[in-house]
Amino acid sequence: MTTSILRMFKKKKPSKTETPKDELDFYLHRYDSYETYKETQIFYNKKKLQKIWADKATLDRVKNIVRQNFQHDQFKGICHGSRNGFEQNYLVEDKAFDVFGTDISPTANQFNRSVEWDFHDDKEEWRNTFDFIYSNSLDQGWNPRQALTTWLNQIHGDGLVIIEHTDAHGPSEAGAKDPFGVKPNVMPYVFADWFGHQVSTSFEIAKKDNMDMQAWLFVLKRNVAVVV
Repeated sequence: MTTSILRMFKKKKPSKTETPKDELDFYLHRYDSYETYKETQIFYNKKKLQKIWADKATLDRVKNIVRQNFQHDQFKGICHGSRNGFEQNYLVEDKAFDVFGTDISPTANQFNRSVEWDFHDDKEEWRNTFDFIYSNSLDQGWNPRQALTTWLNQIHGDGLVIIEHTDAHGPSEAGAKDPFGVKPNVMPYVFADWFGHQVSTSFEIAKKDNMDMQAWLFVLKRNVAVVV
């Protein structure tokens, strides 16, 4: 598993004998520059601006997971890659939740509780601050390990990072638009390869209410002061 992942990260050019993506467990698209990545993400953000991936049933599961993890009754969080802000605006309908979202596109400035931000990037005032991070957009990371490392360091010591993942986030769907793809049942192995004992992982599975698809919610907890 580890060797396969490292090979995919190092690959520079496609080969005529390359394994078809739908036969892979893990795939990461390579861009020629960060600028190309950012331009591509903004282009597709604008193209899909009114589309909503998140669903209320899955977000209710997120709320339940957060509530079960804490004894306090007010929860502070971020929804990374939230496009038109549906996630955070649904969550804050529950007065116990204080949540904002991020997106790399300047269109984020059009939506309530959204800020323009590349979720790979560290922000000092966000470190060790949040009860939870939720995202269904890790597949949009050019460097998903870096993004997830950033998120894990944004939660406080008892916090949670919750990743929504489906078959549509797999290798067969990955490319310039969504650069990272991995089969859901392989995700725990990926997390173990990236972080070892720095992170504990659990998951639960249930159907989304806006499409005929199972949503895996991976719940990551930090076991160290700083994840590297």
